[in-house]
Amino acid sequence: MSPAAAADLGGNCCADLEERVAELEATTARKGNRKVSLTISGWVNEAVFAWDDGTEHNVYVGTNSVEQSRFRFVGEAKITSDWSAGYTLEIGTQGHPSSQWNQNSPSSSSSNPNNQDNQLLVRKSYWYVKNNDWGQVAVGLNGTATYHLLDDADFTLTRNILDAEAPAIYLSQFQLRADGNPIGTTPLRWTDILRGFNNSTPGQSARRNVVRYDSPTYEGFSFAAAWGEASLWDVALIYKNDIHDFSVLARAGYGQSNNPGTQFSGTPSTYVAGGTPCISSSTTTASLPNFRCDWGGAAATIMHKPTGLFVFGGWGKQHIDTGNPVTESQLTEPDSTTWFIQPGIEQKWFSLGKTNIFGEYRHDDAGSNPGKTFSSSVNLWQGGIVQRIEAAEMSIYAVYEHADGDINGTGVGGIPSGRTSLDAFQEGIFGALINF
Repeated sequence: MSPAAAADLGGNCCADLEERVAELEATTARKGNRKVSLTISGWVNEAVFAWDDGTEHNVYVGTNSVEQSRFRFVGEAKITSDWSAGYTLEIGTQGHPSSQWNQNSPSSSSSNPNNQDNQLLVRKSYWYVKNNDWGQVAVGLNGTATYHLLDDADFTLTRNILDAEAPAIYLSQFQLRADGNPIGTTPLRWTDILRGFNNSTPGQSARRNVVRYDSPTYEGFSFAAAWGEASLWDVALIYKNDIHDFSVLARAGYGQSNNPGTQFSGTPSTYVAGGTPCISSSTTTASLPNFRCDWGGAAATIMHKPTGLFVFGGWGKQHIDTGNPVTESQLTEPDSTTWFIQPGIEQKWFSLGKTNIFGEYRHDDAGSNPGKTFSSSVNLWQGGIVQRIEAAEMSIYAVYEHADGDINGTGVGGIPSGRTSLDAFQEGIFGALINF
């Protein structure tokens, strides 16, 4: 090759390279602060839901509300060798949220903007300062200390598929039936008779604007505490360790708030947001000014590492003092409890990844929903399989759920007084969660 040809080739090569670099610079996201790291992650969790209430049946497709699709921005910067600071911004996404549909339609009929179809919502937004010896303090929209208190005691593949809240979430807005008929002039829903304030599960809290402290881990133990608006506070103790051939994760906590939430007008109905709306939206505002809600619970998973056999179980309770004599007279049962047990096996039988086969039973003795029910007793049975695909950071799952029970109605609004047995509700969920 002649020197002239080589020069021409080199010139053409460099011109093309410069053009490609310019294109990349124009299309690449930039960090505004080079001293703080930026990591983008999240997952997409969509599924097919086949349901049968004994009278009607159908198949819906939508976002699995147990752990909705989301993306997250996380960053951190070193201040010294022992100190660091950072942030988390997490945005939830949903098409048809599975917790909001019912027999009438797969579309959400909720008045709450956060629960409507095709929405983005801010799940977390906080900054933190951390010391290696003293722990971390975070300020902003975050999980309180008892957020996912029971759920996060599960370290197996079922965590994002069938946690403690999942059996109630899968039922949510579906209407109850007795002898094939809806119950009440405005039909009662499963969420009306399962009384935990966060996803119908007593014993754990939610995401709120709080100051949260997380301790370092010592001998497997760690501690969390949070304080927020309207005297909301909670604490949690966590233990995680390996003991001989067993892996153990246990969590226990307690919380309290005097904020029943704020009632908003909307179409087709009012809704309550914020606070701890431990009772129905129709009576929330009537509870002020002496309302108080207490909650607490404990859960654990123990796994035998050589075999993969495990047991996940827990208990939670919620207690309500409305502080209003009129409302209090309707609250004949102020306590709501839940307990559950989930045995299973998780092993890597195939090169694809681990397989988890499980069964679960959950029972709720739910307290009063003023003006609707005095109490209820609900049985929830689940079983399923989760297959991990390591190469794609993906979990494929199939879950079956059966729900039945009875309610003690008030005789108001077309709801029968006394005990009414509920028609069984069945559902099959088939989906996948892929991480990025």
